Amino acid sequence: MAHLFTPKQVGAFVLSHRIVLAPMTRLRTILPDEIPSPMMADFYGQRASEGGLVLIEGVSISKVARSYIGAASFFHDGQIEGWKAIADAVHAKGGYAFMQLIHGGRQSHVEMTGGVDPVAPSVVPFEGVALTKDGFVPVSPHRALCLEEIPGIIEEFRVAAQRAKDAGFDGVELHGANGYLVDQFIQDGTNTRTDAYGGPIENRVRFLREAVEALISVFGADRVGVRISPSGEWGGISDSDPEATFSHVAQVLDSYRIAYMHVIEPRIKGDDTLHEGHPPVAVKYLRRYFSGPIIAAGGFDGDSAEAVVASGDADLVAFGRYFSSNPDLPYRLKHKLPLTPYVRAAFWGGTERHYSDFPAYDATPKE
Repeated sequence: MAHLFTPKQVGAFVLSHRIVLAPMTRLRTILPDEIPSPMMADFYGQRASEGGLVLIEGVSISKVARSYIGAASFFHDGQIEGWKAIADAVHAKGGYAFMQLIHGGRQSHVEMTGGVDPVAPSVVPFEGVALTKDGFVPVSPHRALCLEEIPGIIEEFRVAAQRAKDAGFDGVELHGANGYLVDQFIQDGTNTRTDAYGGPIENRVRFLREAVEALISVFGADRVGVRISPSGEWGGISDSDPEATFSHVAQVLDSYRIAYMHVIEPRIKGDDTLHEGHPPVAVKYLRRYFSGPIIAAGGFDGDSAEAVVASGDADLVAFGRYFSSNPDLPYRLKHKLPLTPYVRAAFWGGTERHYSDFPAYDATPKE
């Protein structure tokens, strides 16, 4: 584990180790106003560590941007104190907290959007699901964004970033992955526009560029990260040439000198492993196009994380499932201690049980 436990400069911060808490949608806000709950502060505080990076679950930037009832959002003043408590909990352990900002785009339902149709770059048939009070239901029909509407969404990203900054967060991550709105613009399977936001890849990344620039205007480039999912399958996403598309995306992101690029390996779809034992492929081909820190995510254990960092293809590794049940995951990996199994049934909503009640490793000898 020598490579995982060496310091690394990531944007404005020097991290003491390379193990990152991945952003996970856990549906633990207080309804109906989606107030960040005390158990969320407990969860993140438990998983923070001295000099470690904590990425906070996808936070919707507006009512229309929401996809899942109970998921995190930050677009009204009643949410401020709850988010401050989470940032404070991470800082109390000496960690750094980045808030991931998301717009769900077509992955939504009218019950989540306030009664209006979900939006997307283009109208393309889609059989996804959203989560409402009735559980997982088929998404509502979506409509294509008009050109004049796009600046308003970019402004919502900027305002959400400012809210995150005011609440004490150290930076933000743009969710450009998993078939949500930014990803829908990037990939040609979901973007069939013929205006300045569609067609060649240079146009399809325009929305990404503008969103990144909006976040940078608040935090500066060295406190902004971007998550992408080349060849990812979540959200019915697709591209005719993903390697060419995401090589270009990596070059675009490199030009901004952002804090990091966060890459989900295609062997993972959401919280499921599609291709067990499949070696990392996305970070390997993207490394030559992005000169800054790369966070690899998706299906790693301690040994494979050490290997991908040692290879130079990635600089850090984000863990979701194993971090969900092991609040002291960096300590356990460093000392090769047993890992507590995660509880899949508790991933999508619930109480403190199997969420914030997992204990740290107990080294006390058992009698």
